[in-house]
Amino acid sequence: MSILERFGSIINANINNIIDRMEDPEKMIDQYLREMTDDLAEVKRSTASVIAEEKRTKREVEENEAEVKKYEELAKKAIQAGNDDDARVFLTKKNEIESIGSGLASSYATAHENAIKMREMHDKLAKDIETLKARRNVIKGKMSVAEAQETMNRTATTSRRSESAMSNFERMEEKADRMLDEANAMSELDQEPVDEATALEEQYANDTSATVEEELSRLKEEMNQN
Repeated sequence: MSILERFGSIINANINNIIDRMEDPEKMIDQYLREMTDDLAEVKRSTASVIAEEKRTKREVEENEAEVKKYEELAKKAIQAGNDDDARVFLTKKNEIESIGSGLASSYATAHENAIKMREMHDKLAKDIETLKARRNVIKGKMSVAEAQETMNRTATTSRRSESAMSNFERMEEKADRMLDEANAMSELDQEPVDEATALEEQYANDTSATVEEELSRLKEEMNQN
């Protein structure tokens, strides 16, 4: 399997679609980031290797072209010197080198195309990692907000329960006051009615104030006589 085939999924991957399909984005993003970071390191090494191959084949093509040009110049000099046979030797060598050069050019074209694709793959993976990091921060921020909202909801529920308990307490207190008032009223109603004649009778029967005054006057008169 070639390097391009091995990492072809990187080019075809849609990072946003992958994130949307994650069941637990916060945890899955961290795991996916680790995997992508490992892939990026390997892709970077592979890209460097492919680029090095591109440069090597390009250098061979350039060296081949220089050789072709050299023997063509030598053939021209031989012709100018009137040595056609030498010119034929130089041209034969030039044709041999040109024949090799076609293969070198084909190798360079393939290496150049691979280098372009590897650069694209490397750049896309690096960009996806940055996108993933940004989305992770957004998702974690949302999770924090959600947790804060849940805390507020629990606090609000507790507050409502407290208000309900206070309301119930007040109702029970009002009910107790009402029961006490009713009990006091019943107690008053249970008392026997007052008989006015009986009360006056007791008042006159116990009225000793006149007798006491008479006794006092009598004692004073006796004391004065003595």
